[in-house]
Amino acid sequence: MTTSTAPRLGAALARLLVLAAALLGVLLAGAAPASAHAALTGSDPQDGAVVATAPEEVGLTFSEQVAMSPDSIRVLDPSGRRADTGEIIDLCSGAVVKYGVALRAGLPDGTYTVAWQTVSADSHPIAGAFTFSIGAPSATSVALPEQAAGGGVVGALYGIARYLSYAGFAVLVGGGAFVLLCWPRGAGVRPVQRTVVRGWLTLTGATLVMLLLRGPYTGSGKLADVFDLGGLQAVLQTKTGAALTSRLLLLGAAALFVAVLFGAYARRTDPKERKDLSFGLGLGGTVVAAGIAGTWALAEHASTGIQPGIAMPVDILHLLAVAAWLGGLTTLLVALYRVPSVERAAVERFSRVAFVSVVVLVATGLYQSWRQVGSWSALTGTRYGQLLLVKIGLMGVLVGIAWISRRWTRRLADRAPALPDPGLEQEGEAEPEPEDEEEGLEGEGLQEETGPGTASEPEPDPDPERAAQLARQRAAVATARRKKARDADPERTGLRRSVLTEAAVAVVLLAVTTVLTSTEPGRTEEEAARTGGTTAGSTAVPDRPVDFRLPFDTGGVDGKGVVRLSLDPGRTGANGLHLFVERPNGKPLDVPEIKVNLTLEEKGVGPLPVAPDRIQTGHWSASGVQLPLPGEWRIQVTVRTSEIDQTTIEKNVKIG
Repeated sequence: MTTSTAPRLGAALARLLVLAAALLGVLLAGAAPASAHAALTGSDPQDGAVVATAPEEVGLTFSEQVAMSPDSIRVLDPSGRRADTGEIIDLCSGAVVKYGVALRAGLPDGTYTVAWQTVSADSHPIAGAFTFSIGAPSATSVALPEQAAGGGVVGALYGIARYLSYAGFAVLVGGGAFVLLCWPRGAGVRPVQRTVVRGWLTLTGATLVMLLLRGPYTGSGKLADVFDLGGLQAVLQTKTGAALTSRLLLLGAAALFVAVLFGAYARRTDPKERKDLSFGLGLGGTVVAAGIAGTWALAEHASTGIQPGIAMPVDILHLLAVAAWLGGLTTLLVALYRVPSVERAAVERFSRVAFVSVVVLVATGLYQSWRQVGSWSALTGTRYGQLLLVKIGLMGVLVGIAWISRRWTRRLADRAPALPDPGLEQEGEAEPEPEDEEEGLEGEGLQEETGPGTASEPEPDPDPERAAQLARQRAAVATARRKKARDADPERTGLRRSVLTEAAVAVVLLAVTTVLTSTEPGRTEEEAARTGGTTAGSTAVPDRPVDFRLPFDTGGVDGKGVVRLSLDPGRTGANGLHLFVERPNGKPLDVPEIKVNLTLEEKGVGPLPVAPDRIQTGHWSASGVQLPLPGEWRIQVTVRTSEIDQTTIEKNVKIG
């Protein structure tokens, strides 16, 4: 909730959003290529290549550093048997990240499958597969797993734990900040105490679950491997394992902070002692909160790619701002629903804290958007960019609802203070301290001060059972009276509803943010596409296959997908042509027919028709494809997905 007592806060927020949009446009327009998430950028042999003799090794090149294990690269022969020695070879040189695996001697001709799985430097598992052929293509019986890396039940559980860890962090840090900065009397309020403690428990439990699931999440994908102690030991030696372990240690310090906040601090009555303790808790709590936030920054996107020295502190600030805003909002919502007395001054203080948090979020979010997306095309054409647009839209909705909340707060401020209701008691709160009581009598807020009842004490009932029944009835009547008095306040009800709406949108926003953290950044996706030859007018390199991807949509059922085309060796004369038809999710797509035409318009050559043969599901091949002259050839691919649904896609390629 971004309310404030400043008279022009709505206009200030509008100017802030306009400035943020302008800065984002400038940054995206002038961004330079860079990667922040590992992607396979090349292989030797290349995907679909046909080599005359068996290579000694298979090499994979990545966009950033990855963690390799003995089974990270597997080469399978046409019958599905291992064709590699299982020994990973480090081929890195300078800025080039390349790893390989040695092949066995005496391999027969045929199509070989290379399956790889590893973990990128930002902690996310990545995997893939491709084929190459020795001598000539052949049928293959290799069945690759349909489950993507980090998917399945383990992936779903890990994603839920990741979401809960963010939510627990926000409630723990934001709730503590709300009490210290906005509502010190809330340290003695049981609903507030339970909220913050539950935040700590949620974050701790989610961190333990992520630590146990980390092995199968990045490896086998089997839930039973959670209990593999050897796998857990291996996880503890990784960067992510160290970050999760550090988070657990810092949560031990956070538990001490919570105990002091709701124990010694809540019981302090001397103003000087309370002020000194508040300063110590604020300083220590900030250090612990920044340390916990740093466990994300050190192990995920911020630690890789461009400018990690700037990105990690920015990421910590971003997480702290999110926690101060959304965690404080959650605590305020609990107080508005569960506590009959929340001072107006506390709401106004939170307004200022939330406004500062939004300013920090906009500034750090602009930098993160530029760093992870980098261009307008990536913002609109990649999954990361599209999710980021959804997040920006939700932020706009959240700010709009917060402006409505501000109007309710101003009505509370303008309203004449209500007289105390002597019949109400503050359920779940510690008795107010003398200064708080005086503040309430001076009309400082929403609270309805309690007082002793005026009715005479009832005579004792000789029947204990009847006495207990009467006590329950009196308690129910008192609770109903408190709820009626609370709900009779239209300003408080309006504020409560607007804050509840904010919290609901915040839950969705946090879910989108969680998905973003496990999504390949737009920069990397575009860089991988460029490396794979998807730019127009690709120039062929002698003795290297020409590879590119062409999306298609025939308009029919199951009519969307991508054609990967490889022309080997990509020069004049005879070439081998391989086409791989894939669904949008990367799985092979079996189509009834696929045709290719080659045209060199500048020399009046063509179109030269090519009718490739089907090798296996989604794989078509043709040998001896003649390119008689150098120049810019137009390659047209016609894909038919049914009896009536087909489309033609094309690409210009320079042949040297």
